[in-house]
Amino acid sequence: MPDLDYRIKLPRDLSMGIGIVGAGEIVRSCHLPAYRMAGFRVVGIYDADPAKARQAAELFGIPYVFESLDALLRHSEIRIVDIAVPAKYQLDIVEQVAAAGKHMLCQKPLAEQYAAAKRITYICAQTGVKAAVNQQMRWSPGISASRGLVKLGLLGQPVQASIQVNVLTQWENWPWLTTIDTLEVMYHSIHYMDSIRYVMGMTPEFIYADGAKFPNQPYKGETRTMIFMKFPGDARGLIHDSHNNRQPQEDWYATFRFEGTEGVARGTNGALYDYPNGRGDTISFYTRKLQPDRLYSPTLEGRWFPHAFMGTMGELMRAVEDEREPENSVADNLLTLQMVFASYRSMAENRPVYLSEIAGE
Repeated sequence: MPDLDYRIKLPRDLSMGIGIVGAGEIVRSCHLPAYRMAGFRVVGIYDADPAKARQAAELFGIPYVFESLDALLRHSEIRIVDIAVPAKYQLDIVEQVAAAGKHMLCQKPLAEQYAAAKRITYICAQTGVKAAVNQQMRWSPGISASRGLVKLGLLGQPVQASIQVNVLTQWENWPWLTTIDTLEVMYHSIHYMDSIRYVMGMTPEFIYADGAKFPNQPYKGETRTMIFMKFPGDARGLIHDSHNNRQPQEDWYATFRFEGTEGVARGTNGALYDYPNGRGDTISFYTRKLQPDRLYSPTLEGRWFPHAFMGTMGELMRAVEDEREPENSVADNLLTLQMVFASYRSMAENRPVYLSEIAGE
């Protein structure tokens, strides 16, 4: 069995001080449990709602609860700021974090407008801070293992990728998402776009997308999407995503498939089965580079939630140590956002939209 090299890599120095901005559900259920697993040192936390910050601090033994963002940024032990707020607030916080000379992990989506995302990237480049984006699905076991297969050459030249999801998502668990126009792609399929780009090792030339609602749904934005991706040459990608499956959970599925000239990898995204409890990812693959007729089915360790959150922060910390750009940098994430905004323009204008159209704005 080949070593797929999918396990999360942690920094050498686990003592780097982290300050967290935001104490919402995602921080309490994913960020902080993952950081505790990894042994990261969270120095303090700030939230506009002090009660939420105090509750998170008590649950996870965080030494300091700050009364303001400025107080957090002034603390000498904090080297990295984990920004965990809705995207519309992120640019303002990034400006303050960068001015304080702190490295940062930004929440995804990086911004709800492409111009704001470019502004964030510019600010970080000008101030010289390391800035990454919390696109943590890259570090989920199934996606990371698929990328490992591609890097080892066991699938050959990548030619096709697909992610298909059909589940029931209770969007009211995040009340602010129920009232926005850009729902499913901006806040869910963005993960699949980033993961496909990551595994394939290339960025699409254009997107052709369609989004729809479910009859009488209580949410303003789209909850069903089909996204076609045309990569350079003959490579293609497809995302088919629906969040309206009212059948028993036995009918739900969340699958991925990556095909190459020398093999195929397929598996399941366990986080979406029995959400929020979830289960482990699975992967199986064929490769002509080894035994062509053998189906390899290694057991994967870890889950998307919360384990992959160790990956996004860990990669940023390793980049700080090694004085390099993180793999999930804000500059790299602009390419994923180009896919997102191209999808919405495609939906509005019913045509393929080249990513260069978005990048040129």
